[in-house]
Amino acid sequence: MINKIFKSEKGQALVELAFILPILLMIVFGITEFGRVFGTQLILANSARDATRYASVGATDLEIINRIEGSSTVLDSTKLNISISPSDTSRVRGEAVTVKIQYPVDIYAPVISNIIGDPFIAKGEAIMRME
Repeated sequence: MINKIFKSEKGQALVELAFILPILLMIVFGITEFGRVFGTQLILANSARDATRYASVGATDLEIINRIEGSSTVLDSTKLNISISPSDTSRVRGEAVTVKIQYPVDIYAPVISNIIGDPFIAKGEAIMRME
């Protein structure tokens, strides 16, 4: 009777699940958060490239900012940090114009936020020569 109790393997699967479940959840949350951050990074890079092209053909700073804010319906435009250099009054043909965009991405996974910081600042930057 005692040998049957010690040889029983009914709880083995439950113990193995208890060991592996936190690791699996970390992987799933990590993939999800990586996708969110990477998607935001792609949106910012594309918006910066588009805005820099728009600036290089003679747009004003206000037109560039409006174009960036209108280019993405996914991002909250109030959280965008946009810097354009040089300003529209001091741009010279042949010189470079730079557009930098920063956006804070809130991290929802508890352990991931401790690792990469909450919020994570995603950035997009592009440089083109004035035409």
